[in-house]
Amino acid sequence: MQQASYSRWDRAVSHVFSPISSRCSCSSRRVYVDSFGKMQSLDDRSTHEVDDNLGRDARHSVNAVDQQQAFSVSLPDGGRGRGVFKSIKTVVLSKKFNLLIPFGPLAILVQKTTGQNGWVFILGLLGIMPLAERLGYTTEQLAFYSGPTVGGLLNATFGNATELIISIYALRTGKIRVVQLSLLGSLLSNLLFVLGCAFFFGGIVRKEQVFSKPTAVVNSGLLLMAVMGLQFPAFLHSTHTEVHLGMSELALSRFSSCVMLPAYIAYIVFQLKNLNDLEESQNGDNLDDDDYEEAPEISKWESVIWLAIMAAAISILSEYLVDAIEGASLAWGVPVAFITVILLPIGGNTAAVTTSVMFAMKNKLDVSLGVAIGSSTQISMFLIPFLVVIGWIFERPVDLNFQLFETATLVMTVLFVAFLMQEGTANYFKGLMLLFSYLIVSASYFVHEDPSS
Repeated sequence: MQQASYSRWDRAVSHVFSPISSRCSCSSRRVYVDSFGKMQSLDDRSTHEVDDNLGRDARHSVNAVDQQQAFSVSLPDGGRGRGVFKSIKTVVLSKKFNLLIPFGPLAILVQKTTGQNGWVFILGLLGIMPLAERLGYTTEQLAFYSGPTVGGLLNATFGNATELIISIYALRTGKIRVVQLSLLGSLLSNLLFVLGCAFFFGGIVRKEQVFSKPTAVVNSGLLLMAVMGLQFPAFLHSTHTEVHLGMSELALSRFSSCVMLPAYIAYIVFQLKNLNDLEESQNGDNLDDDDYEEAPEISKWESVIWLAIMAAAISILSEYLVDAIEGASLAWGVPVAFITVILLPIGGNTAAVTTSVMFAMKNKLDVSLGVAIGSSTQISMFLIPFLVVIGWIFERPVDLNFQLFETATLVMTVLFVAFLMQEGTANYFKGLMLLFSYLIVSASYFVHEDPSS
């Protein structure tokens, strides 16, 4: 975008606009070009003065964009109007995928006028997909201004904001089973579908790709720890071996959640510490052209404002989406579990699919793993325990008992993914295996009737 072009311009300043090479002859008048593209005459000016101006222009050209953004608030009304239009054009009008945004208000209109929950769910799902993608985009833009440490924390916090918003609304309305199934569906979608797409499309571009095996092992260990925390309450309930019937599994779930949350915080601190060490070790290295091209497209305050707007829009639309699940199940004759586990996560994982595939095709598979596996780790080790604790505070009986069938699918999925990643390599066939496995899981939930429903 514009700032990327400024970075290329600034790099060229030191080479092109030197005191000697910047002077030229034009119609018997000596002129030079300053860093802002103005033609300046050398008449009645000394060469030494021009050299000073050129050096000053080159030094200050780096701050040109920052100054433009910093003083954009003090521009006249016309300047502010152009700035607002440019921001809207960058965030909303820059992608054709955002043409789906009007489906969100259309879903609300259909709910108010006809009450047909099947159409409300479809339209709401289509409308929430671009909002989730734009929420991730604004988070990335804000991370440019906060540095790598805080930026990594921002991405970790808002990476699953859509799932968190949907779950909080479902929890507030007492739909605890929707909370469990939606988070389970997001886990299965990230581990099988998102990672499978990354492996498959990356394998088509390159025969075999390599990723960081130690990072994959750490994430796999955290996923197995989360599965351990989820399966014991389910097995305790299914085997009827509770010491206090109806209370032991809830107490165990709350205790396990209080253990999993500090474990995930320690993992975040560990990751950020490694990131800081990596940044310090690369301070003396030369950056390639891609590093120079990477620049924010909107200002810091624009990122904050758009982040709030997207979160508010997702919050409003999620209410209609969650309320339409049971009605859509009755209208279509499809189990609630299939809609919640398979269809609902499509909205939240749209950005994850596009991002992971894009980086995999650029042979940056570690970034794709960070999107798919990192998101799954965050859901299992942070979001689920966090909602258990929130339910505990507000006297909602949220536990880690996801029922036996759901827990079994998650256990098999985590073991299967951990087995595929143990070599530290990826290819298109591994991606196909993950995608075919997701089809099997989807078919299983299509014929599975949730006992609680």
